[in-house]
Amino acid sequence: MSQTSTSLLDEVAKWSQETCRQELKSVLPKLTSLHHESDSLDDHIRILKIITDMFLPHIGLSDLEDECFSKILPKAVEMFKGMIKELVDQVGGLSSQNTEICAFLRNILQAMMQIIDALSTCVRHVGSFEEAPGLYGIRSLPACILQVLRETFQHCKDSEVVYSGRLSLVADLLQGLFKEAYSLQKSLLELLDRISLDKSSSEEEVLNIVSVIHSLLDICSVISNLDIALNANTWKFLVKQSLKYQSLVEEHLHHGDISSKLCDNLLASFHHCLDLAEQIKSTDLQESNERPEYKLFQKTAKMCRFFANTLVHYIKEFKFFLTKCCSNFHMLYLQIINKFPPSLDASSLPVALAGELNAAALVPMDAFLLQLLPLRSFAEVVLQQDMRLSPEHELPHCLLLVSIMGHLACQPEEVMQLWYTGSEFKEETPRLPLYQAIFMSFRQCYTERKAPVLLPGLMLKGQAQVKVSLHRHICEQLCASVAVLPHEYFSVLERCLVDNILQPDTQTVLLATDVWSFTARYGTAELCLQHVLLIAQLVKLCPSECYQLFHLGLLLKRMVFLMTPTHQTELVAHFPPSEVENHTVWRHILLRALSQDTRHRVEAEIIHLAQKVVADWQNGHKLGQVEKVNAVLSSLLTVVQGRELSPSEERGTPAAVRIVSQLWLRMSPDQLQTHAVLQCTLQLLLSTTAMLASNIEPQVICQALQCLDAMVSQKCGDQLLLAALEFLSSLGKIFFPTDSQSQILPRLSGLFAVLLADKSWLLHQHALEAFSCFAESTNHEEVISQSLCEERTKTKVVNYLSKIPSSQGDAESCLQRLKQEKIVIEQHRNKLEKTDTVSNEVAAEDKAVTDSEPCPKRARQENSSEEMYSRYIQTAESALKALQAHVEDKADGAEPPPPWLESRLQELQTLIGCIISGRHTT
Repeated sequence: MSQTSTSLLDEVAKWSQETCRQELKSVLPKLTSLHHESDSLDDHIRILKIITDMFLPHIGLSDLEDECFSKILPKAVEMFKGMIKELVDQVGGLSSQNTEICAFLRNILQAMMQIIDALSTCVRHVGSFEEAPGLYGIRSLPACILQVLRETFQHCKDSEVVYSGRLSLVADLLQGLFKEAYSLQKSLLELLDRISLDKSSSEEEVLNIVSVIHSLLDICSVISNLDIALNANTWKFLVKQSLKYQSLVEEHLHHGDISSKLCDNLLASFHHCLDLAEQIKSTDLQESNERPEYKLFQKTAKMCRFFANTLVHYIKEFKFFLTKCCSNFHMLYLQIINKFPPSLDASSLPVALAGELNAAALVPMDAFLLQLLPLRSFAEVVLQQDMRLSPEHELPHCLLLVSIMGHLACQPEEVMQLWYTGSEFKEETPRLPLYQAIFMSFRQCYTERKAPVLLPGLMLKGQAQVKVSLHRHICEQLCASVAVLPHEYFSVLERCLVDNILQPDTQTVLLATDVWSFTARYGTAELCLQHVLLIAQLVKLCPSECYQLFHLGLLLKRMVFLMTPTHQTELVAHFPPSEVENHTVWRHILLRALSQDTRHRVEAEIIHLAQKVVADWQNGHKLGQVEKVNAVLSSLLTVVQGRELSPSEERGTPAAVRIVSQLWLRMSPDQLQTHAVLQCTLQLLLSTTAMLASNIEPQVICQALQCLDAMVSQKCGDQLLLAALEFLSSLGKIFFPTDSQSQILPRLSGLFAVLLADKSWLLHQHALEAFSCFAESTNHEEVISQSLCEERTKTKVVNYLSKIPSSQGDAESCLQRLKQEKIVIEQHRNKLEKTDTVSNEVAAEDKAVTDSEPCPKRARQENSSEEMYSRYIQTAESALKALQAHVEDKADGAEPPPPWLESRLQELQTLIGCIISGRHTT
């Protein structure tokens, strides 16, 4: 600085306030020019203080911007940033031994405080005027102050890193700097609060207030982890100004940035609450009330609630400017819900802590959701078809969908249509109907269903709520929604229910079945009839034993209970049991669901047809008729199962016993191993015999055990083995005559021993149950001891009877196992969905072949000569019988056998003669 400038400053410093007022016009331009040209930190601070302390009080409100603020404040900001850079550059040499560097850095910090003090003087002077200032008239003041505040707060925030272990050498000045900045911001916000804009305000003024709001947002991102009160007050002012000038600024604000920062602050405070709760949950709450951790938890929870409510309020006012933020809102909801019960990631907290956390974060989520419901973009995010969520967010997403469903009844028509119908036109972003999305989400919650998680149930008749499974909770909510569903959306619901009945996840099917049953009960009897007829027709049309047939049959079984007696008669008329092709339907109906007259009629027709089909098969010896036998036998099983529930009804039982006995005496172990279709017959016979065991003759049971022994020794399906266990269990009620015990009891104990040792956990569990049931009621105690020859098997049975659970590991390992199970099961379901249509077509095309051709057998490592002869003869005999059945079936048709058939048969006859003669020669 020149000597002349120094002399001017020395002279001005001695002036009185009156002299400053008189010389204002002539001296202020010189001082501002000197301030702008000054490069010295000390000179800069000196000039700034002279201007703000001595001349600023004499400048009118209308002249502040042009004559003072616009000329000195930008330079002050520039110098302030330079000071911070100097601090960062020189801090490496800071130490208690290096007094020079220490003094230098402390001087810079003191100079920064002086600049902040000068800015505070400017704010106080503007605030001293009675009239509220216009923002454009002081536009440089807030802009420059907000830059200084951001730099100050950022430096304080980074101080631990910047100063590292030397922070104590400057900590007092940093603390003072923060306090000065805190006070400056408070004064500035109070000043800005006095300013008012209206529709007549210029575009420049509107842009200025927008710039202030965005600058405050920038500061919020810095101070979020610095000071709770400062952060809250800054956000309050930011949102207040946004709403105060909503009509003016809404098209200019960065709504996405503001909502994103609110979400970040909400999550940060929420997670901080969780961490603090974990720290103090092991301490007795009465003792911890006065602990610093508990008080900090309460403050943090208060901030969490503040940010949640602020976000809700902001969305309410600016929701249509936030359409691009809906993915963030969706994820925010999932992240918060995931930390509360019943989520598997939720921590167990004391009641008081959990209550405060619920009030802070969980309760506001309901209001948060209500504000988002009208947004199409939010619906598109939540209902997207290929939702890819991490496993921990699948349950929260499911609960989100259920919560949305619960709110829709009170929403306007356009909102209900948005959520209930899904996308209807190609140009729309694809979205699922809400009901479909709920079922799909429920399907994904495999781990939560198996764990299981528990949720609040409905309060009934004034009784307290109880915890219920996820299935029941969603079922109750779905049924409540169906009860108030407008009629125009019922078609959407029906399509959804059909889709979910026909998919492979059984528990999701059960949920759809429950909702369908409620819909039928809630609707008219005619609606129920139409649904039953449709379902029965679908059951009849199913081409093979696919999972869809099982699911439709389960639904049909439930629906028949809801029909009126008159409509049940109509069902019988549409699908008369006297026709074999309708027995696919009747095998899935519990006859006790029918009225007494209808039931007797159906039972009589089923038994009469079963007698006729079995007699025809025995007389014709045609393998091609086995499918008919299986069809009527499955319906006969339905009849005898109903009898088990009503033992007083004996009508028709002797006929059923005769049919079963005839079939058992026809069963051959050799044929069972060769023909797969007969294994299905065996399975049905086992289940039916289990119902009639007390009426079956010992020789028939002996034949059944002989067939079963032959099949168990081979590799056969689990369904057959489960039916075998059901049959074996029923034999405990029978006392066998002495002359038949030697044939029956050894086979019985041998079969139990083999099945109890099975490595499949499913079969092993059923074997334990069956053996336990048999042991409780049998008089042949030697079977029990002979079945338990192996010590390992005996131990497992004893543990089961003593109700000693097997070791399954801790809760965490069980949870990990369920998560691994989910991956495998979902892969299997996806495979079923992809291949089911093709497999059904193949099954339909090859049905005749599978009925007549022998089933491939396992290759054996060792074969005796006698076994080889037996196998070859069985194969030849089966092929010839199948050919005979095919020729007889075609005898009445127009298609003659091929001309070469007779010559080939003669060649076979010659070959047989050669084999016989060769045997005699040998």
